[in-house]
Parts: sequence; structure tokens; C-alpha cells
Amino acid sequence: MPTHAANGSALQKQLLDVFLFLGSEWILYLLMILSVISIAITIERLIYFGRRNLDPEAFEADLKAFLRSGDLGGARAFLAKSRSNVALILTKGLDALDQGAGSVEEVVAGATQIERLKMEKGLAFLGTLGNNAPFIGLFGTVLGIIRAFRDLATNTIEGSSAVMAGIAEALIATAVGLLVALPAVALFNAFQRAIRKQVATSDALSRVLLAHAKSEKK
Repeated sequence: MPTHAANGSALQKQLLDVFLFLGSEWILYLLMILSVISIAITIERLIYFGRRNLDPEAFEADLKAFLRSGDLGGARAFLAKSRSNVALILTKGLDALDQGAGSVEEVVAGATQIERLKMEKGLAFLGTLGNNAPFIGLFGTVLGIIRAFRDLATNTIEGSSAVMAGIAEALIATAVGLLVALPAVALFNAFQRAIRKQVATSDALSRVLLAHAKSEKK
């Protein structure tokens, strides 16, 4: 029994030494690196969605005009001019028109899933960072508080002032964690709304193709 207690005490001392060695500074550097990555992802996604933006009403009117006139070649050329994910989805649906409305619906559904994966690229990182950055900062705060109390135990002359200074410094890690998390969560939600808008637009315009396929069959 004493042996187990001694082993446990030795393990605690080793862990304490590790925590004291690490401190909270490396947590701040880690959060800074993660924030830089999130900024890079945000800029890349903003450019991605900005280049693929479209006016749904004008796009639908032009597409209907081509389909009503039976100009499928013109419709393909029109879709090819757009870089939007919606245009890519509709192009695949248009290629399946000769196979019937059922094939168009299935092809569009599959193409939508593929394009959605493209649109969601990098967003998992933003979501994960937004959920976990506060905990990373809190971990840094805990490490800093451990070091502060250790300093108090080894230097009782300065007393509580040393502890307060150490705790104040440690709390910066929690503040930085929140500062990193809040924009990440907001950006993640904004990009998810943009994706839902693209998918909804794709669904609405794909019904134009379905309606045309059904009318051609009749």
C-alpha cells in the first residue's frame, strides 16, 4: 500500500513538473496558429463563394427561355459561362434530359451532394475551432494558475501579489480562446447559410429541368 501511494505521489510530481515546464505560453502560440489557419480558410471560402455567386431570378428566367425554345445547346453554353455550383449541378441534369425526368432527378441529387462537399471544404475546421478554442484557452489558464501557486509556495516573500499577477496572466489564455472561437463560430454559421442558399437554389432550378423533361415526355 505505501508503495502505491509513493508511486502515485511520484506521478503527481512528474505531472506537476511537466505542467510547470509548459506553462500557458505555448497555449497562446497554439491559439495564434489556429487563428491564422482559420483566417486563411475564411479568405479562401469568401473568394470561392464570391466567384460562384448568382442571381437566382435572372438565372431562372434565362434558363426557362432556352428550354422553352428547345435550345438545349444554348442552355448548355449559358450554364458553362457560370462558375456557380448551381450551374454545374444543372449541367449534369441537362445532360440526363434524354433519359427522362427520373434520371434527371437522381443525377441532380447526386451532383448536389458532390458540390455540397466542395462548398463545405475547410468548414469542419472552423466548426471544430469554434467549439474547442475556449477549452484550449481554459487549459492554458489552468496551467498558468498551477504555475502561479507553485511560485507562491517557493516564494512566500512576494505573497499574494505573485499569485494575482500569475493568475491575471493565465486568464489571458481564456480570453484569447474566446476571441478565437467567437469569429470562427460566426463564420461557420454564415458559410453554412450560404451553402443552404446554394442548395435551395439548385433544388428550385432543377425543378425547371424536371418540368421540361416531363413536358417533353408528354
